[in-house]
Amino acid sequence: MSLDDLPAGSLQRSGAAADPVVRRVDRASPQQAKITRAEELRLQLADEIVRGTLAPGAPLDETDLARRFSVSRTPVREALRQLAASGLVEARAHRGAVVARPTLDRLTGMFEAMAELEAICAALAAERMPAADRARLEAIHEELRVLSHAGNPERFHEVNERFHNAIYAGSQNAYIAEMTLATRVRVQPFRRAQFRNLGRLAKSHAEHDRVVVAIMRGDKTGAAAAMRAHIELVRGEYEIYAVSV
Repeated sequence: MSLDDLPAGSLQRSGAAADPVVRRVDRASPQQAKITRAEELRLQLADEIVRGTLAPGAPLDETDLARRFSVSRTPVREALRQLAASGLVEARAHRGAVVARPTLDRLTGMFEAMAELEAICAALAAERMPAADRARLEAIHEELRVLSHAGNPERFHEVNERFHNAIYAGSQNAYIAEMTLATRVRVQPFRRAQFRNLGRLAKSHAEHDRVVVAIMRGDKTGAAAAMRAHIELVRGEYEIYAVSV
């Protein structure tokens, strides 16, 4: 079972009648548009902050942003809430939000948590992922190989989300998948930014390849180590990107 096949708001473990409900924090439901307006705003504002277009300390007035993007204040408010969770925005009571940057300790902590959670998912997927879902993972991996040569970081990022979703679902553990998804939405702006580094798409695909090979072999330890190394390299690539902007 892949996360891409699940109904919005739930993640079910194979053979279980009533698993914990998981709020899909990273993607819109199939009944909605492919991406919500709040998500569009979050991604655009995150890009502007990470690139330095919106400088630290810059005010983020809800009314001004709603006027700029021709939307109501509701999606703006939700986008700012999500950005605050990533540490990109500082929400100040009664004074409005301003652009912030997470401290080095905060960013390190988020990436460390992300690496360990994804490593657990990969390890469990190596043991539990059904054959049909392994084939689906290989198909997504092949799609990323093609995209790595196309040089389109935005499209690569979209399919990359599906790749990691498939591994979370393959863990067959709804609770761990929920925690991993929740953490990823906080780290996502930094993971997304590093795809702009020269040659990063091909490197990312090579790192994925080591994860996929281990999962296909049922190598729990190897899958965890490969995924942990991948996320640690993502963090290093983001740091390279951050000093270049």
